[in-house]
Amino acid sequence: MKTIVLKEDNKKDYFVTEAYRTLRTNMQFCGKDVRVVALTSCFPNEGKTTIAIEIGKSLAEIGKKVLLIDADLRKSVVVRKYTSEAGVLGLSQFLSQQATEEDVLYHTQYEGLDMIFAGQYPPNPVELLGSTSFKAFLEKSKEVYDYILIDTPPLGMVIDSAVVAGFCDSAIMVVNAGKVRRVQALEVKEQLLRSGVRILGVVLNHAEGKKELFSKAGKSYSRQYYKTYYRYSGGSGSRENSK
Repeated sequence: MKTIVLKEDNKKDYFVTEAYRTLRTNMQFCGKDVRVVALTSCFPNEGKTTIAIEIGKSLAEIGKKVLLIDADLRKSVVVRKYTSEAGVLGLSQFLSQQATEEDVLYHTQYEGLDMIFAGQYPPNPVELLGSTSFKAFLEKSKEVYDYILIDTPPLGMVIDSAVVAGFCDSAIMVVNAGKVRRVQALEVKEQLLRSGVRILGVVLNHAEGKKELFSKAGKSYSRQYYKTYYRYSGGSGSRENSK
């Protein structure tokens, strides 16, 4: 298995580290049956991926074996944002039988934390994520890993997260303070519940510095992200639309 180096978060301080440790502890107290956890949000840029990575690192710190799967097959930026690697194979290639399990599994520099990246944008993300192959892979991985964390697309945009949640025993919602309205969060909650998954709770992210959340650049990116998801889910199936 290859090793990939994740970029460090130099802005993280003691209090942030303690917050992740508290989240880790809360997860452990939810019971031994909490092993496959989907993380989702209402919208993009709510910090879901960073939280997923930090939970994985925190669990690995105490000797747990963790697999983190990037299941955003539509618009993932994990490879570009968190690594300096090129030519990384991922989940889409594995589920479409273009790559083997060994090809897409990567060790990280954190002992005990392995990752599977999203891979190339496919024309049929929901079909791949809802396939029996993915379900079987998760069941097999439970024999190797203590925890499987699945970073999914924003459920307020596309249905992918609910499809993945159907294969999980639990889910965590990430909500960006000041960006998400109560009714929007409740809609995502109901979507998750309809998938039959147990919701462990909500992580309130960016509780301070709310003014920064409403910058023109942030709004522009969110609008573009929404348009991308809308076009993609509208049946065009074009890889060009997912860029």
